[in-house]
Amino acid sequence: MLKSINPANNKIINSYNELSENEIDNIIDLTNKAFLDWKKTSFSHRAKLMKNAATVLRNNSEEYSLLMTNEMGKPILQSRAEVEKCAWVCKYYADNAEKFLADEIIITDAAKSFVSYQPLGVILAVMPWNFPFWQVFRFAVPNLMAGNTCLLKHSSNVSGCALAIEDIFNKAGFPENVFRTLLVSSKNIKDVIANKKVKAVTLTGSVSAGKSVASLAGSFIKKTVLELGGSDPYVVLEDADIEKAALSCVNSRLINAGQSCIAAKRFIIVESIYEKFEKLFLEIMSSRKMGDPLDPKNDIGPQASFQLRDELHQQVLKSIEQGAELILGGKIPEIEGAYYPPTILKNVKPGMIAFDEEIFGPVAALVKVNNEEEAIELANKSIFGLGAAVFTKDIKKGEQIAKEKLNAGCCFVNEFVKSDPRLPFGGINDSGYGRELSSLGIKEFVNIKTVYVK
Repeated sequence: MLKSINPANNKIINSYNELSENEIDNIIDLTNKAFLDWKKTSFSHRAKLMKNAATVLRNNSEEYSLLMTNEMGKPILQSRAEVEKCAWVCKYYADNAEKFLADEIIITDAAKSFVSYQPLGVILAVMPWNFPFWQVFRFAVPNLMAGNTCLLKHSSNVSGCALAIEDIFNKAGFPENVFRTLLVSSKNIKDVIANKKVKAVTLTGSVSAGKSVASLAGSFIKKTVLELGGSDPYVVLEDADIEKAALSCVNSRLINAGQSCIAAKRFIIVESIYEKFEKLFLEIMSSRKMGDPLDPKNDIGPQASFQLRDELHQQVLKSIEQGAELILGGKIPEIEGAYYPPTILKNVKPGMIAFDEEIFGPVAALVKVNNEEEAIELANKSIFGLGAAVFTKDIKKGEQIAKEKLNAGCCFVNEFVKSDPRLPFGGINDSGYGRELSSLGIKEFVNIKTVYVK
């Protein structure tokens, strides 16, 4: 039995029966049969349906926003923004997929030679709860536009969102079984990956989950794309606009109550401006309101579950034991719900949990360094490599640092890291491999076929 529990009040929203093995196999068979027809459809036809999906999202934005907020605690304004972002990615690929996947002529000694992009078949996605709509649309839209069909194994606590997404594609007019949700627990995903009709797997989640899924898929010679954890460093140099930098850093750290892979987590500040930055950062963090996620006045909702909240608190306590200094928050509030307050740890150093591990919640780690070189060295001292940012008024220097010195898949200058349909998204090292979004993302799960004509 899969349960959806509202983390703001610990009440069960709904319960769902897991699919049996026969039901799972039947859905996979139907999705594969749907692929045989779907791959033959034109880009213009797919684009029309994808734009319909964008319309369905926008016309029912409040319903879907409430569903997200109730199932995992996202502040309602952020849920509404997530729905709109999903509509954006639908339109983006509707407008651009045909161009991205057009045949590419290559001049050789042949009469004609070119590269063609062909869909693979059924693609399985194992998705997390923190952005329950966006993560799915980020995977599904380019794959559907490429001619693949999609299976979704979502986190059990957002099963309502998973079923709603399937319904969105149905309402948009997509053929039956082109997109299906599998209500199964993680322990039953092995058989899905092993099924010969499933051609590839994409996962967004923890490092341990990524290793498990990649190992399984690899044993069946199936391609994977992994977007895993992050401990994103934000480097603040002495010539930065400190007020703008502090605001951007807080905004990144607290989005989705800190439950984001690309949220800023380690703030590395050069000594000459450290005190001023810390003061501003503390003021802004202290001003953010925590409470009922359905109230638009609140900036921070609960953590997605009590278990996750308690694990987060243990990371904070252990970091303090290791020498970090608590200057804000750090205590479980005596209120209903899985809430955790905005928290700041200073004097954080390598070897501490707050520096080395991913902290998935509204906890900021402040790191003081002597100079720019030490800042970059510590920014890269991580097993992760998803996002990074640098703040400086010297744009040329900032661009050089982002391009050449920061080790991450997404490096921003004077702005917090965020995903954008127009730009490739993904990480390196323990943050995973492969790319989503942009022209590169749609090519991850296609057969890049050479055609040579003499």
